[in-house]
Amino acid sequence: MNQQLQINIIPLNPKEEELTFHFLTHKPDHETYSPIHKNDIGDQLFEVVNESDLEHGNWLYTNFGEPQEGSIALKLNLKEHPYFALHYFRHVLREHFRNGAAIMHRNFTKDIELWYEAKEQNNQKYTLYYKFTLKVQHAYITEGPELVFSFDGTSKVLKKSLAEIKNFNTRLYHWIAYKSRLYEYNYMPEEIKNDLQNAYPVLSNTLKPFFEIAFDSPDLRNRYPKYKRNLDGFAVKYLSHPHLKEVLGIIPKMTSIEEEGQIDKISDLSYDLEYGKDRFGNRYTGRDPKKDFKKYKAYRPVPPPNTVKFFFIYQKNQKNTAVKTLYNFLKDGYKHDRWPFPPMEEYISQPFQLDLDANIEFENIDTAFETIRKAVRTLNKEPETRYMALFVNPVLKLSQNTDHVNIYYRIKEVLLREEIASQVIKAEHLWQNGKPNDFFNAFLPHIEVAMLAKLGGIPWRLKRPSTNELIVGVGAFYNIDRKTRFVGSAFCFNNEGIFKGFECFKSTDEIALAGSIREAVGKFIAANYQADRLIIHFYKAISKNELRPIMATLKALGLPIPVIIITINKTESADVIGFDTLSPNLMPQCGTYIKVGRNQYLLYCNTRYGANSNPSAKEYHFPIKLSISCTTEDYFKDPEVIKTLIDQVYQFSRMYWKSTDQQSLPVTIKYPAMVAKIYPYFKDPKLPEFGKETLWFL
Repeated sequence: MNQQLQINIIPLNPKEEELTFHFLTHKPDHETYSPIHKNDIGDQLFEVVNESDLEHGNWLYTNFGEPQEGSIALKLNLKEHPYFALHYFRHVLREHFRNGAAIMHRNFTKDIELWYEAKEQNNQKYTLYYKFTLKVQHAYITEGPELVFSFDGTSKVLKKSLAEIKNFNTRLYHWIAYKSRLYEYNYMPEEIKNDLQNAYPVLSNTLKPFFEIAFDSPDLRNRYPKYKRNLDGFAVKYLSHPHLKEVLGIIPKMTSIEEEGQIDKISDLSYDLEYGKDRFGNRYTGRDPKKDFKKYKAYRPVPPPNTVKFFFIYQKNQKNTAVKTLYNFLKDGYKHDRWPFPPMEEYISQPFQLDLDANIEFENIDTAFETIRKAVRTLNKEPETRYMALFVNPVLKLSQNTDHVNIYYRIKEVLLREEIASQVIKAEHLWQNGKPNDFFNAFLPHIEVAMLAKLGGIPWRLKRPSTNELIVGVGAFYNIDRKTRFVGSAFCFNNEGIFKGFECFKSTDEIALAGSIREAVGKFIAANYQADRLIIHFYKAISKNELRPIMATLKALGLPIPVIIITINKTESADVIGFDTLSPNLMPQCGTYIKVGRNQYLLYCNTRYGANSNPSAKEYHFPIKLSISCTTEDYFKDPEVIKTLIDQVYQFSRMYWKSTDQQSLPVTIKYPAMVAKIYPYFKDPKLPEFGKETLWFL
């Protein structure tokens, strides 16, 4: 299938290659001066100034303009000093847009954020802004300086000023808009404190409820056309200015990606998954679990012991509504002329055996936990029997009562301690408007696949030959309540996608992380006798402090093997993004990857497998960004090595068993993050062994 890819990057071709700049050796008391590291101007300081005269021996300062008293004049070639050139290009862009954008802001990576008021303002309480970011970089896609221009969605600024808001908890403020700039509330300058009637809070989700402003509804439609339309419009309207063309040589259109080595695609065979067997013992193969699982059955049904008993946990007044509805759906399936769904026994090959004596009924959500804890602890479990609790949760999805919301986590922990798997279903999803939900058939495939996986079954697996490599996934989740980032780790003992262990700890605990990897490596060696390489999928750029104990662990085990670290951004990339202009929906084909830097890539994980594919609205995923490194020098000389690693990342995005939908992130990052999200709410700081070996968090 042919593709024609464009990426939101513009080459910069400055008119003047050599320019004279004026530098100060001390930091001036004026924000228009930019700090410049001595290394960015190379040997130009030789015999001009002593390094000891520089600020901290390293820094000079320039306003890129007219000379000042005591300044040093240096003629610099922008091509020969590319990193200084980036400072200059940022300055040109800042000065150009300073009075053009409604709000201009320099973010934490020194990129330029530009906010423009939306033409249509449909709410009297706030002003809606469209946001764009300009980032300059050198030789990531092209051979010289380049400009990344990205669309960052929208933000809302309250029309009521700080002076008009009385008796408010100011800890809830974050960004404040003041005279076309953004300031953090805690660090506002005196000028703003004396002029609060012109300072307006940017509406975060934390602030919106206090001003009776609804949260933004998630847009599940294809975002590619919207993003490209906004990017093209921004380029034509704002980047086509004669001044930018004159100084920076900007041509306001995206760059086409055509060169070999810049764009590639994984093998079509990587789309394939394996399911159950036909009557001759051959595995069925398919690509779309939504369609294939129902036909081909599970790769492995629930393993022995084969007796599985289910029981309900529910609020008393929902027994004859939501609970009865769920019971009927699991036992008899969903009856519908056009969209029926089979009984659970038929769909996941697991009989629905209900243990009525084990059912737990509570009066209301405030007394639920104590009732459930006592009943679970005294449950008379039969030997050689698995148990699964079906918790019909009465708490509404949008409930603001944190005690009620957190009951989910407390019940999860109690059941884990007693080695009971659980599946939670919101009562509001089962029973709506006085009758069973007419669209619950859309939930059933996801619920039952997750139940199968929690009970030890394997819904599907990757179709690929086994290799002696250990894949470790490390994901994280920032807990707002505790202001702490927690890290989860997941271990796959081979490249087939079958997980064997989970751990969780605070993100600052590098020793615990290394220890959990040591344990995984030890188990892997015991089962496979050798390991060819260790691959770590990490949720951020791994630091030396985090890598050092891991390398020490391998050395202690006598394993001088390559360690490959693939940093996988948890959020989909929207700063750098490619579009397939030959497709009306603009999304590149599944498995396409684009080189966007040295060992950096955009990878597309979606369901556009071929020309006849028809992804659903929510399957138009943006790409994920990968950064790949290795402890062995020149390990990536052969491009095929990179290709196999990217292929593997893609395939792990296929192993998500909480749903039959294709995911953009691999489960090596997604699963640990799910563990890390729940773990902080547990009372006991250690996961029970049952929790380390099962997919209880799905």
